[in-house]
Amino acid sequence: MTSIRTRLLAVLVVLGGSLVTAGVPPATAATAATPPGSLRATPPGSLWFDGAPLTVRGGRFTDGQGREIVLRGYNVSGEAKLAENGGLPFASVADARESAIALRALGGGNAVRFLLSWARAEPVRGQVDTTYLAAATEQMRAFLDAGIRVYPDFHQDLYSRHLFGPDSWYTGDGAPKWAVGAGSYPKESCGICLFWGQNITQNAAVREAQYDFWHDSYGIQDAFLDTAQATMAYLKQHLDAGEFAGITGFDPYNEPYAGTYDPGQTSRTWERELLWPFYEKFRARMDAAGWQDKPAFVEPNLFWNANISTQKQEGGLLDAGTLGPGYVLSTHFYDQKAISGILMWGKAADGQYAADFAAVRDRASAAGTAAVASEFGHPLSGTVADKAPTVLKAVYQALDSRLSGASWWDRPAGSGPVLSGTQWQWDLYSGRHHELMNDDPGKVRTAGDAWNDEDLSAVRLDDSGHAALRQDARLLDRLYPSATAGTTLAFTYEDRSRDGSTTLTWNPVPATLPNVAKLVGAGRYGLLVWRSGDGTAPTELHLPASFPPAATTVVSDLGTVHGPPAHTFAAPVGVAPEPGGTGSRRLLLTDADSGAVHFALVTDGATAPPADLLAAARTELAGWAAARFP
Repeated sequence: MTSIRTRLLAVLVVLGGSLVTAGVPPATAATAATPPGSLRATPPGSLWFDGAPLTVRGGRFTDGQGREIVLRGYNVSGEAKLAENGGLPFASVADARESAIALRALGGGNAVRFLLSWARAEPVRGQVDTTYLAAATEQMRAFLDAGIRVYPDFHQDLYSRHLFGPDSWYTGDGAPKWAVGAGSYPKESCGICLFWGQNITQNAAVREAQYDFWHDSYGIQDAFLDTAQATMAYLKQHLDAGEFAGITGFDPYNEPYAGTYDPGQTSRTWERELLWPFYEKFRARMDAAGWQDKPAFVEPNLFWNANISTQKQEGGLLDAGTLGPGYVLSTHFYDQKAISGILMWGKAADGQYAADFAAVRDRASAAGTAAVASEFGHPLSGTVADKAPTVLKAVYQALDSRLSGASWWDRPAGSGPVLSGTQWQWDLYSGRHHELMNDDPGKVRTAGDAWNDEDLSAVRLDDSGHAALRQDARLLDRLYPSATAGTTLAFTYEDRSRDGSTTLTWNPVPATLPNVAKLVGAGRYGLLVWRSGDGTAPTELHLPASFPPAATTVVSDLGTVHGPPAHTFAAPVGVAPEPGGTGSRRLLLTDADSGAVHFALVTDGATAPPADLLAAARTELAGWAAARFP
């Protein structure tokens, strides 16, 4: 009965638009800016359905209105791996604010994986540095205030910077100096290594230190868990209720690897015997710190989904049972074949990573939880940088759908859930660092990411000191369903991003839909199909900055319009600001039913399309949707 009444209210709201403040149902107009339980107003631009904490339900992220949520954004940032700003992502809160605004307005992101340093949080054993935590919290707040959801990550690579000396070829980050000093590790050496990641399996010092962490030698793992709990408790105490609602969870440990397996142990049994018990301990620490309703973003063995057969190891937390709402499957994906420069000679193509991300979807589904690709990326300089435009397009395509563009229109019901993901990385200081590698004043690193010769940041500061994209905005600032009121059935986005002067079109509208093809023309388009739910909040799609409302066309069974108006519940199709006051926009689609199939095509390809073309395109899409989603 409650559900029926809710749907009737939605119908009355739509019919009685003159009684409604724009975007706000009458019953909630007085409290639109302050959701129940919040101690502060939500970020500028918020509507009554914004600001709710996320939960995991039915294998998807959901908000307080029961909508499916997709998180898209970036890692902020690899600067936290450096010493120049004390293990913080930014030199100042002002830089954090500039970065957050740019990430939202230029990069289209609604979420970040926010890097933290264990070495900085606990520089002395048993003593948490609250000065560091206070600075990190203020920088985190800059993103929350911009309407960006945050999940912190205690980051590590090659275990610790302190395993490496001034004469080392590489460096690391993660564990504090005292943790390294507790063990008797050999002088680090990777031998003949072409890539820094080879240290993970070839450097004895790194392997032994990792082994000690997982076996809690010298009480190191327990000390880490103590610091993690103290960090989470600090954040809970120092963020107000509205800000804390924007924290989506916590990533306990970046890219876990055994270091060395015990006799008879395999990658799978290591996950069962050591990695999963660690995550259960971390989950208990989250609960103790007041994070009971937020999931742990748990990563399997680093190599569980490697795309080089000689690197791949069995894993994926296969023996952990049903993970449920307390955990999210977090995984990384880098095309190591493409990065090698040897194992993949050409460029990525349509459907290149469909199977890789289908495996992620399937594993999350079997585990009964949501999935997030918490890292993916490709070098933007060096010998393989020419592959970046196609590699990244193929990754985003695979996040949007498990199908290739060539097969999407024929069998869209196999599209699968739209995956959340955070690209590596978003670093304002790209190419402008001043990092003393391993504290050696003779090795000042300024280029790229200033860390092991990496260069993956999607952003930089231009000569005027403002944030500027280093990659094609058509690739990064994407149309995507940030909130679906019901269940997503299929989604695709043809971004028409560029590889040099070549426009990449991997999902053209088929000739069987001639009016849709004419409407889209050479422009970009996205198509969402969903089944409506029981709530009253609308479906939302992020509108790229290059999709100004006046030049945007929407063809939906809910309504067809060129130049959608400002959102009100009197109109089923409308545009509104995204929370945060950054100037970013969203398309809002309001249905008034439950269990019905809806579709919405969004394109920038049409200039003043005639009404008969819009009507013909709608008829074609309605027939296509009815045939494929009976």
